[in-house]
Amino acid sequence: MDLTDRPRRLRRDGIRELVRETELAAADLIAPVFVDATTDERVPIETMPGHERVPLEEAVDRVEEVLETGVSAVILFGIPESKDARGTRAWAEDGVIQEATRRITAETDAYVITDLCLCEYTDHGHCGVLEDAAAEEPRLTVDNDETLELLSQIAVSQAEAGADMIAPSGMMDGMVGTIREGLDREDFQDVPIMSYAAKYESSFYGPFRDAADGAPAFGNRRHYQMDPANAEEAIREVALDVEQGADVLMVKPALPYLDIVRDIDRKFDRPVAAYNVSGEYAMLQAAADRGWLDLEATALESLISIKRAGADLILTYFAEDIAEHL
Repeated sequence: MDLTDRPRRLRRDGIRELVRETELAAADLIAPVFVDATTDERVPIETMPGHERVPLEEAVDRVEEVLETGVSAVILFGIPESKDARGTRAWAEDGVIQEATRRITAETDAYVITDLCLCEYTDHGHCGVLEDAAAEEPRLTVDNDETLELLSQIAVSQAEAGADMIAPSGMMDGMVGTIREGLDREDFQDVPIMSYAAKYESSFYGPFRDAADGAPAFGNRRHYQMDPANAEEAIREVALDVEQGADVLMVKPALPYLDIVRDIDRKFDRPVAAYNVSGEYAMLQAAADRGWLDLEATALESLISIKRAGADLILTYFAEDIAEHL
């Protein structure tokens, strides 16, 4: 038997690490942080063990905890003190994200990314201004074009507060172009946009909607988020965002859409981000809690698979725990 070609030779300890094809580093990870204007103490997120909403007064402390693990970037999500039909607190000068961004950028070296969407700020929980009679007519949801102008206002307000990067997540047609125009008009040409370019209507978002208090009051978001069955549509969506000026292209969720991550990485000359979302985090936590798997090992394997598929950046709730072991 000819065994001159023995792949197992390179799987032994010592050489195994030297020939490893994919390396994960703390610099690849972005940690989500929830800042809550309605509380003066940390509030555990029941469906996301280990994570909390933090009051504005503790936003800097929370980010410093992230930085101590070696993760240098955070993405901020806000829970405002009040909501209305248009989500006006999203672009208020004293809004929760604007205030948190000012404090964090003034007192830490974190790279601050701000999520840009209206779902946490509207009383109906949708990602923009509703069309007339949307609550009664399921075929109606968000007025795309009216929403675009609000997204531009939010982006400028976040940049004025000191955001290093803007991350629009609402999946409105034309959002990247409108936001880019708004930022450039106000002399924020150097603020990049990380677009949620391929965001699917996913069942994996459940815990996040609890965390950010952003579940829709009626209906769903299927009219503006992508059908999980579609892959070519993702390429078309991403191409539009690239044309409009997106600097980083995000796929959300990550694990069920690794084929999309790979396709986008191969087809476009932009950094690719993948969001390892709350449901992906929660299911591993639940299985580990029952003793069915090793949480750290499984989380690390999951993140390596996302990196191997082509993601340059990974937004993940495992960021701190994994970074400490890299």
